[in-house]
Amino acid sequence: MTDTTKKGTTRRGFLAGAAAGGALAATAARAGGPDPLITEVQPWAQSLGDGVDATPYGMPIHFESHVVRRNVEWLTADTISSVNFTPIHELDGTITPQGCAFERHHAGAIELAKPDWRLMIHGLVERPLVFTYDDLIRFPRENHTYFLECAANGGMEWAGAQLNGCQFTHGMIHNMEYTGIPLRTLLAEAGVKPEGKWVLMEGADASSMSRSIPIGKALDDVLVAFKANGEALRKEHGYPVRLVVPGWEGNMWVKWLRRVEVGDQPWEHREETSKYTDTMADGRSRRWTWEMDAKSIITSPSPQAPITHGPGPTVISGLAWSGRGSIREVHVSLDGGKNWQQARLSGASHDKALHRFYFEFDWNGSELLLQSRAVDSTGYVQPTKEQLRSFRGVNSVYHNNGIHTWWVKTNGEAENVEIS
Repeated sequence: MTDTTKKGTTRRGFLAGAAAGGALAATAARAGGPDPLITEVQPWAQSLGDGVDATPYGMPIHFESHVVRRNVEWLTADTISSVNFTPIHELDGTITPQGCAFERHHAGAIELAKPDWRLMIHGLVERPLVFTYDDLIRFPRENHTYFLECAANGGMEWAGAQLNGCQFTHGMIHNMEYTGIPLRTLLAEAGVKPEGKWVLMEGADASSMSRSIPIGKALDDVLVAFKANGEALRKEHGYPVRLVVPGWEGNMWVKWLRRVEVGDQPWEHREETSKYTDTMADGRSRRWTWEMDAKSIITSPSPQAPITHGPGPTVISGLAWSGRGSIREVHVSLDGGKNWQQARLSGASHDKALHRFYFEFDWNGSELLLQSRAVDSTGYVQPTKEQLRSFRGVNSVYHNNGIHTWWVKTNGEAENVEIS
């Protein structure tokens, strides 16, 4: 392959430029003399390690014990009805391990065994049915990777910079491969009547979490899922069965799914009237804003992932996603939106899934105002916060997909700021 691009923008040019400037850490280490960690035999190479039966279910090594979900104590009155946040600043690639994937509960995570699980489909159907878990897994299944994002992700940032870390500003999201049965398959078994225009999804937890979904979406890509990332759902993610509603706000992904009712109009329950509506500048609220618009965030550098290596070759990494399709491109700004450069997308972008982007550059040690801007497959461009506020005001909580800013200081530390 011929390197015809500007030096420093390809891996070859990037490393060549770094080596020429003497900026690589390995070069600095060699200049200080032999490194005993590579020249001398270390203790871990002088004795036997653990056997294959030491951990029947593998867990992360203790050196990574800091890579955990975190909650914000003052955000809710109790952790039973609360949220914790994915450590997106510690992860790479796109798939979120189940053990790190954020949780949102309305009455706590319940224990429901497979033999006790039932799913009832009733209402405007020809044949009301009740499925057991064994019934469910006899149907043809599909595997799809989708992101789940809480509608309140970034909600604290509407009025200004609040939480110092992308885990807290954007961590109400995860991206997993789900295995399940298309809901349309189960509805076909029951036979939806012509007047059936909506479906109500209800969970088995004490909150009886429920949401109305238009029949068009229900018959499209909604899954009744029983596995994530190849294994059974975790308790906190709705074990044994949950709903997957691709591209739509996480509140609709009902966990511990127990009931699907077909009706001719929306039910307008609590979570779609007093909650999960968008308050506008004039005090009125919009409903039925289900889709999650294109959004992105730089995960590193960020407040929880500062630059520690000093000036020289630096990798900016982040995530982009859209509930309306795939990600077409991502732009990165080093100066608060004055100038934009195209980031490198890693692999093909999948529909309604997280996409990883990178931007490599030589940092000269000066201050940065880092921003990212996503463009999805529909041509939609992620807006600035000012553009959002001109339409929505600052009284909202949900669907904040405005461009975010990290102020990187000369010492490499980063802070959540807003540019006015």
